[in-house]
Parts: sequence; structure tokens; C-alpha cells
Amino acid sequence: MKTVMKVRRRVWEFEDEFVAMDVATMGSFTSSPKIMNDDTQDNDLTLPEHMSKDELLGYCAAQLQGTPLLRRKFRSASAYDDVQCKYSDLPQVKDPSSIRILQWNLLSQTLGVNNDNFVCCPPEALQWQRRRNLLTQEIVRYSPDVICLQEVDHFNYLKKILSTQGYVGMFFPKPDSPCMYVKDNNGPDGCAIFFRTSRFELVHSATRILEVWKVQSNQVALLVILRNRVDGKEVCIATTHLKARNGALLAALRNEQGKDLLDFVASIAQDRPVILCGDFNAEPIEPVYSSVITHPSIRLASAYATCEGEPPYTTWKVREEGEVRHTIDYIFYSKNKFSVEDVLDFPSGEDMGPGRVPSYQYPSDHFSLVTDLRVNQNVLSPL
Repeated sequence: MKTVMKVRRRVWEFEDEFVAMDVATMGSFTSSPKIMNDDTQDNDLTLPEHMSKDELLGYCAAQLQGTPLLRRKFRSASAYDDVQCKYSDLPQVKDPSSIRILQWNLLSQTLGVNNDNFVCCPPEALQWQRRRNLLTQEIVRYSPDVICLQEVDHFNYLKKILSTQGYVGMFFPKPDSPCMYVKDNNGPDGCAIFFRTSRFELVHSATRILEVWKVQSNQVALLVILRNRVDGKEVCIATTHLKARNGALLAALRNEQGKDLLDFVASIAQDRPVILCGDFNAEPIEPVYSSVITHPSIRLASAYATCEGEPPYTTWKVREEGEVRHTIDYIFYSKNKFSVEDVLDFPSGEDMGPGRVPSYQYPSDHFSLVTDLRVNQNVLSPL
């Protein structure tokens, strides 16, 4: 018997249901065949090679015919004072060694339309030709230096649109993305990192399929080492999207994924400052959050927790079972090598309206996180 090819399956019991999972891949176990579509749904897009920020935002606004994005505010980490968030006067990065990071679960187009069951979101608000312009506006209006994204299933679109602003990026798909079992998919979903080439040059990149008890799972991590073109200092930036769903066993699984992720990051970062972003699918009370902030070698803290504690939510949606509101997205940073300057606050429930998000005014069920991190003076440039 060909034992090497034998697929081992384990049944995880949690709450009131059983979930069959392929332990060899810990993926989206299903008897349905995969539908291997390519990322081609944005081949219609034609843009100039270079556009100013205002030109691109104006282009997106014209496609949306005037529907405004939800407005947001930056909050200073030192004074906790609010600064009105407007396109024309967003806080600028104050120091050449500062880095503006944007972290965001975009909401996979395939899963958002077919699987997520947003009962209060009009179907028209989920149309890709509309959503992609809102996604672009939310990213570009903050002028981030580095962009960390999850549930990316239209990487070619992001590559095209962000290249007009001077970004380059890379993508790492899940090995068994649930998108691949949906008829109208645009390829698998995964994680992506983009960075502004005027600020940084790429030194190294790495990927990992996260392991749970020495078995590969269906969750991934993507990592880059970037060198600041001004001062030559290097920073390690990584992003991930951990396993979803509630329950004690799933929390334990996420914690094992988190430990594997941290060891992966620590082995490559060495003594460099670290920024770790992602959708961890875990509230701050879960074990994986503690594992992240207590790792002995990279000594991480949460940027938002530094500013008066974690927010009350980073995702807020309405499904058949009712409202779902969680804090599960984070930007972690090396607390002895960075200082937090400010963070982007979240819209209120009143701002969102009773349908929450996604909506006509916001394209994802998760909100973007943005922070300015200043590299401390004691961080040395590599030899």
C-alpha cells in the first residue's frame, strides 16, 4: 500500500457540530472538485503607467458616480487628540525613518458574493466592478509606505492599480483556497504585500505554509525584508491570515499556527525591527494573542493597544444569526525598536448605519488598520 499517498483525516469536534478536515493539508475539506480559474477578471482595466494620487482617486470616484467612502480619523499616540481625516490633509509621515503601514482583510470577492451571506448588504454593493474602486480609494487615500493584505483574490488588479502610485508587490495563495470550489472564482485567495519603491528596496522575501503540530495547514505567511533608501536601515514585515471559526479547539489550532509563524519570522528577522500584520481571527483574550506579544526574541506589541487599548471591533457585519462584531485584526511591532506616532480610528455604528459593512460606502467586512511607526534612534543600519 502506498502509505506516502495515504490521506489521513481527523474529525474536530467543536460546539455543536463536527468539521471534517484533511489533516495532511488542514484545508477546506470537500468532495467538490476544484475549479482552476486564472486571475483574469480585470483584463478590462486600462490605465496610464503613472497617475498622481488625486488623479487615481478622481478616476475611482468617477466610476462610483459620487458614492463617498466612510470618513475616518487619525489619533495621535502621544496626545490622543483627533485629527480630521480628509483627502487633502491626512497626517504625513513626519520623519524619514517613519513607516506608514496599512493592514487590511479586503474580503475575497468570490467568498463575499457566494459564501459570506451578508443579509443587509445589497447585492449591487458587492459587484466587483464597483467594489474594486472603493478598495483602491481606501488604500490610496492614506498613502501608506507598506500595504499588508489578506483575502486577496484579484492580485492582478491590485498590481495594476497600485503600480500607478509607485508600488510593487508579491502574492502567496493558500494551498487549498475555498475560492477554488466556487464556479466563478478568479483564482485562489491569499496574502499580499506591496511597498513603495521610492521609500524601500527589497532585500529578501520568503513564504511559509503554516504548520500545526508539524503538519501543514491551509494558512500562509508572506514576509519581506525592506531597506530604507534614506538611512539604509532594514525592517522585516510579515503578514498572515489565521484559521477562522470559533471554539476552543480552533483557538488551540490558531495558537499553534501563531507559534509557527513567530518562529518563521524570528529566524529571518534576526536583529531587525519587525512589523507583523494580519487577520488573526482571534480576540485579544485568545492564546495566540498572548503568544505573539510574549515571544522572547522579537518582543512585539500591538500598535492599537499602545493607543488606549485594542479597538472594540475591527470587523462588524450582519449575517442570518445577527450582528457579528469582533477585534481580530492587528498590527504588531517591535516595541523596543519602534515608537507609535498615530493610528487610524474606526467608523462608529452610527457612521456605518444598521446594515454595517460591507455596504455602498465600504467594500469589506473588515476595516483597514493604519499606523505610523517611527524607527528608534538606537536601531543600527546593517553593515
